[in-house]
Amino acid sequence: MTTLILLRHGRSTSNTSGVLAGRTPGVELDEKGREQAAKVVERLAPVPLAAIVTSPLERCRQTVAPLAAARALEPVIEPGITEVDYGEWTNRELKELGKEELWKVVQAHPSAAVFPGGEGLADMQCRAVAAIRRHERRIAAEHGPSAVWVACSHGDVIKSVVADALASHLDNFQRIVVDNCSMSVITYTQTRPFVARVNDVGGDVSALIPKVENAAAEPSSEAVVGGSTGV
Repeated sequence: MTTLILLRHGRSTSNTSGVLAGRTPGVELDEKGREQAAKVVERLAPVPLAAIVTSPLERCRQTVAPLAAARALEPVIEPGITEVDYGEWTNRELKELGKEELWKVVQAHPSAAVFPGGEGLADMQCRAVAAIRRHERRIAAEHGPSAVWVACSHGDVIKSVVADALASHLDNFQRIVVDNCSMSVITYTQTRPFVARVNDVGGDVSALIPKVENAAAEPSSEAVVGGSTGV
């Protein structure tokens, strides 16, 4: 019923340190990340946005701050799309974590991965998808079925939401790439989601602008047949 732009936060101080930051407070965007956040404003300038939802962690809030200021929108803080609780893995170096037996499970069978003292990836997907669907219904009710909105979250969380929209098992989500400040776009309809983009870091976004004549209409749940680019 609406079009969701899943935005990963810009590059943070932890992304270049080789440490799994998880939910550690105080992890902020680095200089490159702030530049990426500024470019989001430019990229989405033609697109009317109904709402901005964000993970409560600093790096996500900092990523959407310029966009929110430009659109005079107050970001909605949503704990359901926060980073994975990595438990005892938090703040450990990735090169050391790669030696753990659980690392193989995370890579090959993530639906069975539960971080010691933290949460399981399957649980993360459930709470993230539930949060996205809840906001999708709210925004559709408040702004209509053609509304476009942004949700800023984290790599694994976004990959899990995209996997759900693709009706792909969580064990396949490691095949999805989500770079810093990339946009992945999902249109939700009554019977199924359509994944329009994944890991878009610089493409034209004009196609996301709702057609005025269809602004009050429900997006079609019918899939295009034969590869047509027509309506």
